[in-house]
Amino acid sequence: MLITLIQKEIMHHILSARFVALLVMCVLLIPLNLHINYHHYLKRQIDYQEQETLEDENALKDENSEEPGGMSIKFKLTQDTNLEVSKVILKPTPLSVFATGLEAALPSYLGMTRNGITRGETSLSTAPIAFLLGHLDFVFVVSTVFSLLALLFTFDAVAGEREAGTLRITLANALPRDIFLWSKLIGGYFVFILPFLMSVIIGLLVLVLQGFPLSEPGIFLRILCLIFVSLLYIAVFFAVGAVISIYFDSSKTALIVAFTVWVFAVLILPRVGFLAAQIVAPTSTAESVYREKTAKRAELRAGLDAERGKMMGEVFSEMQKSNPSQGGTGVFTIGPGHMEKMNEKMAPFEEEARLKYRNLATQLDRRYQRERKHQDTIGVNFSRITPTASFIFLATDATQTGQAKKNTYFQTGTRYYETLDTEIFSKISEGGFGHHDMEEIPSTMPPPPLVEPTLGETLQHAALDLLLLCFFAIVLTTVAFLKFFRMDI
Repeated sequence: MLITLIQKEIMHHILSARFVALLVMCVLLIPLNLHINYHHYLKRQIDYQEQETLEDENALKDENSEEPGGMSIKFKLTQDTNLEVSKVILKPTPLSVFATGLEAALPSYLGMTRNGITRGETSLSTAPIAFLLGHLDFVFVVSTVFSLLALLFTFDAVAGEREAGTLRITLANALPRDIFLWSKLIGGYFVFILPFLMSVIIGLLVLVLQGFPLSEPGIFLRILCLIFVSLLYIAVFFAVGAVISIYFDSSKTALIVAFTVWVFAVLILPRVGFLAAQIVAPTSTAESVYREKTAKRAELRAGLDAERGKMMGEVFSEMQKSNPSQGGTGVFTIGPGHMEKMNEKMAPFEEEARLKYRNLATQLDRRYQRERKHQDTIGVNFSRITPTASFIFLATDATQTGQAKKNTYFQTGTRYYETLDTEIFSKISEGGFGHHDMEEIPSTMPPPPLVEPTLGETLQHAALDLLLLCFFAIVLTTVAFLKFFRMDI
């Protein structure tokens, strides 16, 4: 009986105009946007390779410099504390074809300077007009377009039958209510996902023909994970539509309510969560932290310059007393012995200034990271009140363009800066005269590779979002059945 009703429901949807609209949407949107986004990825990949080549050329130029001892980078660092010694460059991921995620908002590189970490431009800043209209990718299509289509498929599943009077006739034939409702949900869901999966397969074939590395295990498994999560998300909105259809007698009323729920669940509430987080837990900006560290370094350096000038004056006074015959000319020659003696006296002051700066920089960085993490946590938790936020978080993590990618990128930059600070920056005087042997300081250090989390680590990080999607699907389906069992026909 259930299979017969499911077949009847499938034929009813296939012969409707809604199925035609769904088929057109799937065939046009998914393969087309995968094709376009793959070309965008190839362009970003070329930009990344050019930037890598430029960095290699600059490193080779510094090594072959004609400065004394081949240490130009070290001498430059003593004069310019904002000089970028090296960069951690953001490598675009092939899975950004499916979800742009945070990759467009992340800086193109993290530059290492004595004052801290600088940030390169983002894709948003290099093409602001294009992003003004939004970015169309697979995750956006599923989260926005297909969630609305799922509601349009189910808003009149029960309300339409009840309004037409066929519901009473159908249930009068001793048909169990659970069988009737399951046939509505399963039949409609099957008709919905069939063109969706066909369009995804077509889109993947289009990508493979253009050279997309689908055969790589890490990529193929992540795409399968993305498809599964998308099907689960669509099931959630099928359950939402079923609940609305059961609670309202009129199809027109159910349609208005379904559209209102979609607007709040997809467009408003996920964004309101982060707006509320900015009000509840405001933070300083990365640029303000960098400027604060730069100002403190300049202050310490000015103090060292003043102390060095004072010592130099004392040296001149001693030389004038010991050689009164040169006092008339006003010209004194500071020998290596005087410089060594002055450097020995300045060493404690330089070490004190260096420790002060490092402690302050560490405090500022930790404060900023705590503030950002606290604000992001509040925003993420607030936005998870809707299944759309959980789906986007989970889908972008699966495609390596979400929170996990952002955390890995910045953590790699922080660790690299700490290594450079220990091996290079801490061995250079704040006042311009090295208090260590410059030969002991490496001219540069290669940046570490950006290690992406495995699929298992990604699922572990996004486990809460996966559980929330399952929770929404199960609870909403249960509510639909309980209401339908108690409904007076």
